Amino acid sequence: MSKGHDFLITVKAPGKLYIAGEYAVVETGFPAILVALNQFVTVTVEESNDYGTINSQQYKETPLYWKRDGKNMIFDNRDNPFHYILSAIRLTESYAQSLNKTMKCYHLSIDSDLDSPDGKKYGLGSSAAVTVATVKALCRFYNLPITNNILFKLSAIAHLDIQGNGSLGDIAASVYGGWIAYRSFDREWLKSARNTFNLKKLLSIEWPQLNVELLTPPENLELLIGWTGSPASTSHLVDAVGLKKAEKRLSYQDFLNASKNCLLNMIEGFHDRSIEIIQKEIRKNRELLQELGRLSNVEIETPLLHQLCETAEKAKGAAKTSGAGGGDCGIVVINKKYDTQLLTNNWKKIGINRLNLHVHQIND
Repeated sequence: MSKGHDFLITVKAPGKLYIAGEYAVVETGFPAILVALNQFVTVTVEESNDYGTINSQQYKETPLYWKRDGKNMIFDNRDNPFHYILSAIRLTESYAQSLNKTMKCYHLSIDSDLDSPDGKKYGLGSSAAVTVATVKALCRFYNLPITNNILFKLSAIAHLDIQGNGSLGDIAASVYGGWIAYRSFDREWLKSARNTFNLKKLLSIEWPQLNVELLTPPENLELLIGWTGSPASTSHLVDAVGLKKAEKRLSYQDFLNASKNCLLNMIEGFHDRSIEIIQKEIRKNRELLQELGRLSNVEIETPLLHQLCETAEKAKGAAKTSGAGGGDCGIVVINKKYDTQLLTNNWKKIGINRLNLHVHQIND
């Protein structure tokens, strides 16, 4: 999505939601299924002359001013909330410089509808989406060759530089859109490869274990998303589980193997267009995550998420937590033939909001 005139570029990147395979996906090569959603981060880039700005609707009081010193950006204000955006800029400008592009000044504006109007986080991957949208906008601005694979790799490096952990599945969902099966690449390999290869080379070679497959859901599948109203910190939860995995290595390995089998069966369910198989494996994945929570002493399925799942099961849906759990969202996969109004009403009574979101396909 772009409109370009007089060096004004506008692009969007969608948010994401995990359907299955959480926690296991942070290990190299272990699969997860995600969807991109029709809520977006929008980035606009407009060429300027002597200085640039970075503005966000979400941080109205702190626009960031910068100027050029040759190829470098010099900031007036280093105490800022724009870490992911700056990392994305740094990476994309390195890519532009590797292609001998002239560095310019520009105003970059960000707007997001991934959080609630009062600023509460839904857990839809806003940091990933803003990274992807920034990289995409600057690639258009500098007229750089860009494919989805290059967009993913640039965004993944930029995101990892700030966050330091995670699977990058949320980046993949923002780049590829729709329903995807994702296996994460070897992060240790990337660390050493960055010392070995220049950026241009790193973007062109295959990354070990990385795999993204676009999935088509059965026609009778409906996805419901419920939000518990309490945000969760993915990084902290993933770290907490990571600390326990060293202590309980065998149990953790059992979890990983079971998760992989569950996800491979679920992916087959998509290939066979079978909602029954997908639902069966959603339920299995929920059990595995509950077991991981017990193993790690981490509350993945909070009492409200538990109620979200149980009420959905009574309504003939298959339900589980989405993402790291500990709050945020739960998902339900249900046959379209069932009326979901009663379920939505029950959710409302116990303080769960059904989010009016749909899967977003990327056509460009």
